[in-house]
Amino acid sequence: MTELSNSTPSSWTGASAILFDLDGVLTPTAIVHERAWQELFDGFLKTVPEAPGYRESDYFDHIDGKPRFDGVRDFLASRNIVLPEGPLDDDPANNTVHGLGNRKNKVFNDIVEAGGVKPYEGSVRFIDAALARGLKVAVVSSSRNAPAVLKAAGLSDYFPVVVDGVVAVAEGLPGKPSPATYEYAARLLGLPSEECVVVEDAISGVQAGKAGNFHSVIGVDRGAGRQTLLDSGATLVVSDLDELL
Repeated sequence: MTELSNSTPSSWTGASAILFDLDGVLTPTAIVHERAWQELFDGFLKTVPEAPGYRESDYFDHIDGKPRFDGVRDFLASRNIVLPEGPLDDDPANNTVHGLGNRKNKVFNDIVEAGGVKPYEGSVRFIDAALARGLKVAVVSSSRNAPAVLKAAGLSDYFPVVVDGVVAVAEGLPGKPSPATYEYAARLLGLPSEECVVVEDAISGVQAGKAGNFHSVIGVDRGAGRQTLLDSGATLVVSDLDELL
């Protein structure tokens, strides 16, 4: 992969598009997701008193960046808990994999509706700079709420291509850390993967970028840790995207 540098505009030489994760990269909704997951599992684990309680590290270790139901499965596996899958639209009150995932989604949407969404200013400046240089842009998110979050943040008009959890299911694409959703976004933009830069804050997302034949992978450290993102395959790591301008 070609290494990006924040020193000169030539650092983007050879790139034709930027593929952005959403939560934690463009909007601070990763914090909302983290809060919603903790609320979900704090409540659920009260019904399993023998299991260790939810820890802050659980979000990054088992959940961050993955499709919602995969996050449920992987967290439960970390506690040696096995639940029935339940139907995809299972009642959020039910203690099934899909019920818990739907309960988490309700908590997330309630928080977003109450507080709104404000994008990271540095990320917006980065998008504007990419567009000014003639690059195409797309959003690739595991979340099924991506269009609603983009609209709430006032970012919808930037992104003609959005590959989210709903699209992934409809197209039969495995979620991150598979590169499939990023590769699909590149195809929708009409570009080869090697001309697309992946921007991610989650370990699983960086791994997805590393697994594909992409131009480079920019890690944004919103809590996963700089070295952890580098070890997962990031070409470089920044604290905010405007560091690259």
